[in-house]
Amino acid sequence: MHARRRIQSETGLHPTGLITALATPLDGGGALDLDAWRRLLQWQLAAGVQGIVVAGSTGEASMLDDSEYDALLRVAVETVGGKVDVIAGTGLSGTAATIARTRRAAAAGVEAALVVAPPYVRPTQAGLVAHYRAVADRGGLPVILYNVPGRTACDMLPETVAELAGHDNIVAIKEAVADPDRIQALVALSGRHFTVLSGDDGTAGRSMLAGAQGLVSVGSNIAPAAYRRLCDLARAGDAAAADEWDARLAPLHAFCGVEPNPIPVKALLQAAGYGQGLRLPLVQLSERHHDEAARMSALATQLEAHCRGDTLAA
Repeated sequence: MHARRRIQSETGLHPTGLITALATPLDGGGALDLDAWRRLLQWQLAAGVQGIVVAGSTGEASMLDDSEYDALLRVAVETVGGKVDVIAGTGLSGTAATIARTRRAAAAGVEAALVVAPPYVRPTQAGLVAHYRAVADRGGLPVILYNVPGRTACDMLPETVAELAGHDNIVAIKEAVADPDRIQALVALSGRHFTVLSGDDGTAGRSMLAGAQGLVSVGSNIAPAAYRRLCDLARAGDAAAADEWDARLAPLHAFCGVEPNPIPVKALLQAAGYGQGLRLPLVQLSERHHDEAARMSALATQLEAHCRGDTLAA
């Protein structure tokens, strides 16, 4: 109950703005690095993020056992201390398992559940409607829909979203299909109760200028203040400034996709002192990308310094 009250009172029934889909720091032996996790959370807060996702796909959720999942959520809720929304990734391939994980997240004190379309099983559109209604009815948390067909092999169409958007406990969608027509169709569904969040860093500026109300970002793991600035400019409708800032971020957008997420961003986080690796079947960034990773680390540092008021060379 506490979680739902906070979303209603602070974000008008739904999350908006910059939300970082956090990577999960691991130590050299592959265990959770909770010290690095706390430091990453504190950095994100200090940089001005407006929400965080814990244990989403960027957080290697499918590689976590229940005790690790609980620990990440517990530390996140304790560290954030109610300053921003903590959103848990809870989507699994089966509806009953998704409900159970959503209830687990609710017990940890998070504010909302990010529920990806069921991966691998390829439900019909009617199946998606039934799935999300069941999770929203029985999971105990406000639900954010998440459509990312490149990972799930299942595309939740705008007409399906329209059927779900009126549900009292479905508050937003994270849309990763980078298509202007798709975003426009979804924005038409938004209002006081339901909002659209971009799930694609590279087109997020354009999407927010078209009416999306935030971004769930991968790149903001390593450059949170810079991505907050992009969101602020685009949501304010300042197209020229948003486009100029987006162009500065474009190399970072691109780098985060050179290998499957979260491999590239975790390489950048490792260089910055946040964790040391991934879990199989994910492996470290290929050597051919190491020079580019060094350039992106330097770029992220420059952009963050600029957002703190330092001078960035043109």
